[in-house]
Amino acid sequence: MDDTKIALITGCSSGIGKALMQEFLHNHIKVYAGVRNVHSLQDSEHQVLTPIALDVTKEDDIARCAEEISRRHGKLDYLINNAGFAAMGPLMELSTEQLERQFHTNVYAPVRLTQALLPSLKAANNAKVINIGSVSGILTTPFSGAYCASKAALHSVSDALRLELAPWNIRVITVQPGAIESSFGDNSLASLDGLIDDESEYAAFKPQIEARATASQQNPTSTTAFARQLTAQLLSQPSDVIRLGSGSWILPWMQRWLPTPIRDGILGKKFGLK
Repeated sequence: MDDTKIALITGCSSGIGKALMQEFLHNHIKVYAGVRNVHSLQDSEHQVLTPIALDVTKEDDIARCAEEISRRHGKLDYLINNAGFAAMGPLMELSTEQLERQFHTNVYAPVRLTQALLPSLKAANNAKVINIGSVSGILTTPFSGAYCASKAALHSVSDALRLELAPWNIRVITVQPGAIESSFGDNSLASLDGLIDDESEYAAFKPQIEARATASQQNPTSTTAFARQLTAQLLSQPSDVIRLGSGSWILPWMQRWLPTPIRDGILGKKFGLK
């Protein structure tokens, strides 16, 4: 086994995942870039970059990815669970399929990937598992309940893994971004397509629902700046929980210091629910 550092980053086709991929390559780390379609990385050729077909909701893809990394390197130094999905809208309007996809992508997949790659992580003898959560997992906001719940669950999963993987010298780090420039807003809006029609109980709230879906793109931190700051921390001595990006302090502050009635009053007024 050589000294080359190996990383697997999921969700590399755009946004945070692609920016982290580029920063890790810049730091001479060999990157396996997980994407659902490898052609999405045609503009990112690099001598230590290996695009790998990985739909994190498919068991066969996870098994194939873990086997390839184990066979070719025998270890994995960094696992970055970044791939995510946001099912926006009122909980009363979401289908079982949407709820299942929300948790399958944001919660079950990071656990399954960590399970499948555990032998390679143990072999690295100082590996790091980085779970990309969200400040939305700290304070739940209206019309994003499923997404907020999935990120809160991921934070809880990270807390458990941080303790359970310590005997093998595997660090588990939770990243909680604020507003980061990406296609997240567009994808969130797309998830609303057909959800709120004229017959919906929430038809009158459609502008507020759409505003919540795109909230992360209001005065966001650039993905480049975010990825540069995060990578610098991950490659040195990172904290167990890292918060970065525009507004990353606001929701945690509200959750910690404001009584529930006051928080509800602020959020209710903002989203027209009073």
